[in-house]
Amino acid sequence: MGSEIKFLEGKHVYLRPFEEDDIDYFFDNALWDREIRKLTGTQTVFSRISVQKFIERVAMDDSRIDLIISTRETNELIGDLALTEIDHINRNAQIRVGIFQKEYRGKGYGTDALSLILEYAFDILHLHRIGLSVYPFNPRGIKSYEKLGFKQEGIIRDELFYNGEYHDSIIMGVLKNEFHKRH
Repeated sequence: MGSEIKFLEGKHVYLRPFEEDDIDYFFDNALWDREIRKLTGTQTVFSRISVQKFIERVAMDDSRIDLIISTRETNELIGDLALTEIDHINRNAQIRVGIFQKEYRGKGYGTDALSLILEYAFDILHLHRIGLSVYPFNPRGIKSYEKLGFKQEGIIRDELFYNGEYHDSIIMGVLKNEFHKRH
C-alpha cells in the first residue's frame, strides 16, 4: 500500500487521495479498533461493501476532501483526515483526523497532517474558519488542536451516548490569522 501521488507533504507525513487498495486496510484496521471507535464516537456497524460505497460517494462530493495519511519515511498508511462541510460562500469547513496505527499516535504525525490540510484550506481554498468537535476523553487530540491554534468555542452537553454513559462534545475552531500566527 503506497502511492506515488503525494498531494501535500509535511515533515513526517504526506497526504494522498484514497485508492481502491485502501478499502481492506480501513475495514481491517481503522473501523474496528476500540480506541479509534471511542475517540470518534463511532457505534456504526460497517461492511466492506458499505466502506467501498462510502469512499466512492465522498470522492464525488465537492463539499469535502478526504485524504490518506502516509509516512514519508516508509509510505505506510497510518490514518486519514477529512475537510468536510466546505462552505465557499461563508468560507468555513469542518475537519476530522484519525491515526490508526498505535505506534504513530501522540508523536506529532496527526499534527503534521492537520497542519498540511489547514494550510491548504486557508491559503488555497481561501477559507476563514475551520471547526471540529472533540470529546473530553481525547486529551491527546485536544493538545494537538491547541498547538495549531484551535480554541474552545463551546460545549454541547451530553451529545454522545457511548457504552452506557453520556459525554459532552467540545466545539473548537481556528481562524486563518490564528493558524498563521502559529506557523
